[in-house]
Amino acid sequence: MLSDLLVIELASVLAGPSVGQFFAELGATVIKVENPRTRGDVTRRWWAPDQTGDGEDDRSAYFCCCNHGKQSVAVDLTLEDGQAVVHRLVERADVVLSSYRPGAATRLGVGASTLRALNDRLIIGQITGYGENDPRAGYDAVIQSESGFTYMNGPADGEPTKLPVALMDVLAAHQLKEGLLVKLIERMQTGRGGVVSVSLLQAAVSALVNQATNYLVAGHIPERMGSAHPNIAPYGTLYPTADGERLVLAVGTDRQFRALCERLGLDDMPDDARYATNADRVEHRASLDAALRSALSGLNTEELLTDLQKANVPAGRVRSMPQVFEQGPAEAMTLRPDGHPAGLRQVAFSGRLAGRPLSPPPQYAEHTRSVLQDRLGMANREIADLVERSVVDTA
Repeated sequence: MLSDLLVIELASVLAGPSVGQFFAELGATVIKVENPRTRGDVTRRWWAPDQTGDGEDDRSAYFCCCNHGKQSVAVDLTLEDGQAVVHRLVERADVVLSSYRPGAATRLGVGASTLRALNDRLIIGQITGYGENDPRAGYDAVIQSESGFTYMNGPADGEPTKLPVALMDVLAAHQLKEGLLVKLIERMQTGRGGVVSVSLLQAAVSALVNQATNYLVAGHIPERMGSAHPNIAPYGTLYPTADGERLVLAVGTDRQFRALCERLGLDDMPDDARYATNADRVEHRASLDAALRSALSGLNTEELLTDLQKANVPAGRVRSMPQVFEQGPAEAMTLRPDGHPAGLRQVAFSGRLAGRPLSPPPQYAEHTRSVLQDRLGMANREIADLVERSVVDTA
């Protein structure tokens, strides 16, 4: 059962920690090992523009996006005694999450070979920037650029633009979740653990999907198109409506296009040779866009969306963040522990294990003492000695 799993999280920032929260949501015990020299995960200090740290609560909005349901233990891995503490936890663990630059984990005594020698059932999930043999650190903004996302993103007449979320980290996290779940199934069959390694770059490239195959198959080099789609029209383009909102269409079939035109009073367009098929519409994108823009500009958003929904024409409004959470399914993805910062669920599928309540994101070193006592059986005297020698930190 996942409720029996012990996960040791040596990762920081977003990709690795989001995997840790994923397992916490599925019932696992997740112990987040943090660095006393930096007072924990660097994201604890990445405050939102409207959020200020009060000196007592170190849980920034960023930190709260992927650290619910965990226990925080502060251990200095640059010290041999600190490594020994983590090794004792690893001996009892099922999964270790790591996001060190290649070579750093070995120097800190938590390399894959070292940890696997302690526990042959252990499964290690590693995230790197460019692969296990490339020493470069992986940062989402750089990976976005290196993987082609930044080049393709932005208005046609504008500069390449970074995406507004760390999507490369998110993609790598999903790849690692999948790999770890597969490895857990394998362990049920063999009794042995192993290593799952994911690079941010390869996770990003795997997500290029049709943009990559447009190039690989047809030699087409994707260029910036704003919100338009290179293979489908009208799909993704934003159109202003009469009440000042913006509407997006996702018309993927000729039938949907005909239904759209009927609702907009453009009855002749589906039979016009320039727009009869998707290929025709892509070729004549500019005139198509002009006609739709003119028709949509005089219509009310809510009424139009209702009408299009009845006609099974995919469409939606462009929502701000407050408007996003006006939707029931979006609100259901939030975590709101009483008296603590809110967060987001990592598990977006339904099932018996999904949707369970989670403890709030931990304060730095909040659980050091309880984990050392309860998990490792350390006496107060032994813990006090580790604290005095700065091997561990307690809240």
